[in-house]
Amino acid sequence: MNEMHLTHPAPPRAAAGAHDHVAAVELTRLTKSYAAVRAVDELTLRVERGEIVALLGPNGAGKSTTTELILGLARPDAGSATVFGRDPIAAVRSGQVGAMLQAGALLADTRVIDVLELMSGLHAQPLAVGEVVDRADLGGFLKTRTDRLSGGQAQRLRYALALLPDPDLLILDEPTVGMDVEARRNFWRSMREFADAGRTVLFTTHYLDEADDFAHHIVVLAEGRVVAEGTGDQIRSRVAGRTITLAAAGIDSAVLRALPGVVAIVRVGARWHLHTTDSDRTLRALLRDHRARDLEVTAATLEDAFLSLTTLSDATQGALS
Repeated sequence: MNEMHLTHPAPPRAAAGAHDHVAAVELTRLTKSYAAVRAVDELTLRVERGEIVALLGPNGAGKSTTTELILGLARPDAGSATVFGRDPIAAVRSGQVGAMLQAGALLADTRVIDVLELMSGLHAQPLAVGEVVDRADLGGFLKTRTDRLSGGQAQRLRYALALLPDPDLLILDEPTVGMDVEARRNFWRSMREFADAGRTVLFTTHYLDEADDFAHHIVVLAEGRVVAEGTGDQIRSRVAGRTITLAAAGIDSAVLRALPGVVAIVRVGARWHLHTTDSDRTLRALLRDHRARDLEVTAATLEDAFLSLTTLSDATQGALS
C-alpha cells in the first residue's frame, strides 16, 4: 500500500451494485514517458468487474508503469485512466482499491500483528484483522518482526495489507515472487475465493503458468502497447507451429536462430526451446548437426505465443530463463 494515499480522509465508498455498467478499470490512449523512454504508448484497455486479468510482458514492456497509473502513483502525460468511473486517487482513498506492490516497503522492526492493526485503523471500512490473517495465512508468524520475515512471508504480509481495505479491485505486482510451491498454491486458492465474491483482480507475473491457470483474460504488452488479449486458448491460437526442445550443451544460440522456420528461441535451464513455424524443416536441419540431442516436439504453448508476440529480446530471455 502507498502511505501517501492512506493519510488523506477517505470519502464514502459507492454503494454496492451502483453503476455496475462502469468498468473496473478503463484506460484510454494512456501515455507516460520518462525522459526519452516512452514506458506506456497510447495504451487502451478495459477491465470488467469480476474479472481476473493477467498483465504479461517482457521487462520494460510497461507493466509496472501501467499499474502505477491505475493506482494514481503516477500521472499520465496524455490519455485517461479511471477506476470504477472515478479518478484513480479517489478510488484508492475510498478503499475501493488494494495493491500488493513487489517493492512495497514494510514498517521496519515491527511485529506483523502490530502492522496489521495499525494499517487497519487507517481504512474507513476495513476487513476484520482476523479474516485477513486467515486469508493470507499469517497465523504462524504474527509476532515475528518484519525484518526477520522470509521473502515469501513478506509477500504474504503485503497481500494481507492489500486486503485490509476490503477492496473491490485488487492489483498485484508479481505476487508470488519468493513463495515456495505450497505457498503459491495457497495464495491462488485464497485469490480465487476473493474473486468469487465478485471482486476484480489485475496481476502481473513472469510465471506464465499462473496466467494460464488463474486468469479469465490475459493482456500481453510490448513496448508500452497491447499486442494481444483474450483467453489463454485465444492467445495460443494466434501462434502457428510447434516447439522443439533439445539439450543446450554445445550448441550456440546463433546457430539455432539461423535454422529454417525458427521465429523465437529461449534457454530454460539446460535446454533450448525453439518456436518454429515449420517443425519438419527445422528438425531436418537440426539432425544434420550431430551435436543436437534429446529432441522433443510439442504443440505451441502460452510461452511460445508470448515469445512470438513480444519479439524475443535479451531482456525476455533473462526474464524467462
